[in-house]
Parts: sequence; structure tokens; C-alpha cells
Amino acid sequence: MEEEPLVTAAPADQPDLSTLVITLLKGVIYREGDERLWGVLFNLQARVRDYVSVLALELVLDEAEGYAFLKSRPEPVDDETVPRLPRLVARRPLSFPVSLLLAQLRKKLAESDASGGDTRLVLTRDDIVELVRVFLPAFSNEAKLVDQIETHINKIVDLGFLRRLKVAGGTASGPASFEVRRILKAFVDAQWLADFDSRLAAYQAQLSGAAGKSGGADDE
Repeated sequence: MEEEPLVTAAPADQPDLSTLVITLLKGVIYREGDERLWGVLFNLQARVRDYVSVLALELVLDEAEGYAFLKSRPEPVDDETVPRLPRLVARRPLSFPVSLLLAQLRKKLAESDASGGDTRLVLTRDDIVELVRVFLPAFSNEAKLVDQIETHINKIVDLGFLRRLKVAGGTASGPASFEVRRILKAFVDAQWLADFDSRLAAYQAQLSGAAGKSGGADDE
């Protein structure tokens, strides 16, 4: 009589673990977006950390702010004995205007937190335009300036740091509104802001020098 092969049942939470890892590999998990999935992640976070460590990833989970995402582990510095693994989470180079807008949004978020107001920061398109207008080269065509800033706004929406809000009543009247996602705090820290402020000072000095060389001609 042949022995039947021993079948080991998979853990009951295995489907949830797989769902968590797949969802995290695709992007950010927000508590407000899926309370059930967030609860499962909170309970299984140790297993998720072990699972993604094989892929050289780390789980970042901020319970207070209500978001979680994966990031690449820091690479060893000047250690040729450690092989460099391919990056699963790609780095995205940002243009200067997008970096400028991210820095201004981060500062606006800090101001909102310091004031003790609503935890949600909602800005209109016009609010965002005013945040960066003074730092950009002067445009004689106002509509062109707004169009360029809207392009940068759309990029930040794609990156997940801004969320476009639906217009009440489904009408298109009035300026568009955006919520600044609090996950921005995890990516733009004090050191990033300090480094960017140095770049911004150099950029403004360059603009001032260019303006001076132009001879200060009067606008017609």
C-alpha cells in the first residue's frame, strides 16, 4: 500500500500577505483608502518586512499619518565586496520647478501643522500658482505661466503627493482644488529642504545676474 503524500495547508493569512505585498509594490497604502487592508497590514507588518527584505526593500509604515510604502534599502558605501542589486523601486529624477513646488508644499504643510488647524491641507490651483510664481522667471503671458505650473502640478499628482479633489456637484466651475498628501513628509525632510534652499539661493542669484545684464529695459 502506497503512502499518500503529506499535504501541508497554506497559512490562512497567505492570500492577505500576497495582496499586501503586491499592493505595496504598486504604490502606497492609505488607511483612509482601505481600512480593512490597513488593519491586515498592521497585523502582518513583521511578515511583510521579512518578505520584502529578500527584495532589498524596507517597509515604511507611519501609523500616526496613516500611510505605508516600500523603499529600497540604503546601498553600501564604497564596499566593493558587497554586490549591488538592481533597484526594484526606481528613482525618479525631478526637474527644478517640480522640486521647487514640492519644497513649497512641504513648507505649507509644516505651517498648517504648526497652526493646529485641520490635518488636511487643501489648496486651490491659484494657491499653488502663487506659491511658486515669485521664484520663476517673469512671464509676459500670464496664461502661459499658469499652464506651465499646471504641468508641474499634474506631475506631482502622478507622483502621489497631491490628490485632485472632485468638484462639488460635479460641475467644472471654479478653480481646481488639491489635497496635499501627508506622505510628502516622508520624502521631503529637513535635510532635503536645506539642500534645496541652497540650490534655490544659487538659482535666484543667477536670475538676478541675468536681469542685471539685460540692462533693465522698460516694458512697453
